Amino acid sequence: MQEENKPVLLDWAVLIALMFIWGSSFILIKRGLVSFDNLQVGALRVAISFLALLPFALSRLSKIKKKNFHLFLIAGLMGNALPAFLFAKAQMELDSFMAGILNSLTPLFTLLFGVWFFGRKTFFLNVLGVVVGFLGAAGLLYAAGEGALNMNIRPAFYVILATICYAVQMNFIKNYLIGYDPITIASLAFVFIGVPAILYVSFFTDFFYRMSHVQGSWESLGYIVILSVLGTALAIIANFWLIKRTSALFASSVTYLMPIISIVWGIADGEPFLVSFFFWISIILAGVYVANRPAGFLRKWWNKFFVRS
Repeated sequence: MQEENKPVLLDWAVLIALMFIWGSSFILIKRGLVSFDNLQVGALRVAISFLALLPFALSRLSKIKKKNFHLFLIAGLMGNALPAFLFAKAQMELDSFMAGILNSLTPLFTLLFGVWFFGRKTFFLNVLGVVVGFLGAAGLLYAAGEGALNMNIRPAFYVILATICYAVQMNFIKNYLIGYDPITIASLAFVFIGVPAILYVSFFTDFFYRMSHVQGSWESLGYIVILSVLGTALAIIANFWLIKRTSALFASSVTYLMPIISIVWGIADGEPFLVSFFFWISIILAGVYVANRPAGFLRKWWNKFFVRS
């Protein structure tokens, strides 16, 4: 089992950068869906990310043993291909703000899968931190619905499935691909899913027709390119780097912070902002902090305040 290191200032800086990048991904998906259907948006996101990372993949492919190819295929499917399609499908009906909040389930599933299937050791206060962070995200969802969970179950289920995929991928990388550098993991994960995505868009959809006849299609494609290059290819490299340096749980904690950016984009897109959002954001941040404290630190803190000598 790979040792998990305590996050330092640089790790937190990268986490905050990912918060801004991935927090903006939901509005970019929404803009892409203006001219393309959900399958096209998902496939384009995978295809363009693959092309952006292809030079790195070509220089590294020969160094990977064939018996390990399936590891990169699993990482690509679980963390890139399936979520790309699931989020695009969900946002056909679900507001981008709500999708960003529901994405906060990722650290919860990351912890659960890490404990149940990958033998990750944890302290119950880490679990409490995850729960607190999730409750903060749920509170944001409740407040955004003005006292009601105003959303359809089906599109919400697609987002939940995507968060499970992310959780599996993060634990998978931490346990089986830790010996590879982040660029190798990111680029080769797309090798096995990028070509099928290109073929699908080119021969099984009306992509080229839409580009020629649908007004605003180039603008929508531009948003998808930004989403793919910055929000997928480069951000995934940074995320894998975090997983290697710290832990899968810490890297996944960015999904607790992303709703903050989703709120900003929501305001810009005409969605109302409530003062109560500030309270729930503070709960989220507190949960992220506690969830990522080392078990030894939390045990010492617990014994100091709650266990009598």
